[in-house]
Amino acid sequence: MEHYYTNQPETESREQTFTFTLRGRDFRFITDRGVFSKDRIDFGSVLLVETMEIEDGMDVLDIGCGYGPMGMAASVLTPHGNVKMVDINERAVSLANRNLELNGITNARALVSDRLQSLAQNERFDVVITNPPIRAGKKVVHAIFEDAHKHLRSGGALWVVIQKKQGAPSAFARLQELFAEVEEVERKKGYAIFRAIKE
Repeated sequence: MEHYYTNQPETESREQTFTFTLRGRDFRFITDRGVFSKDRIDFGSVLLVETMEIEDGMDVLDIGCGYGPMGMAASVLTPHGNVKMVDINERAVSLANRNLELNGITNARALVSDRLQSLAQNERFDVVITNPPIRAGKKVVHAIFEDAHKHLRSGGALWVVIQKKQGAPSAFARLQELFAEVEEVERKKGYAIFRAIKE
């Protein structure tokens, strides 16, 4: 069984489209086999989108963007800011860029990156959002938290969605080691939303 966090999915392409409302706006999405949650936007991502706080003018980073729903929602919340979306999965990144175009979004772009290796060392963001690839293992998830901390501006926030039964307690503990302030801001249907503020 191939995972969605592989660089080049071997699964034969079979595209589909659907419409989904996020933060009061309808978006059209092209999805495909070999990407995460291809049939509809997963509950965790929706919960994160509906909970995250992003102000206009902020620069946002979406780690593990998939075909783009969270980053696209973020781009609408910060029309005068910029959104960078990264994913290891080349098919997902290609779809994300097509979805940005399809929805007329011009202040965001997606790029292929193993974690944050494609970013400049000195690149900084006001907000980082992630629905981390839990099945990639705790080591990968915790490394994403470390990367996010490094690329956040002082006072910036990391927003994470994680399933309670898939390592939420250890994720929360690791965030507390890295960040000045960590809070569970929402909990629904077994999912938790954490906000971690960089000192």
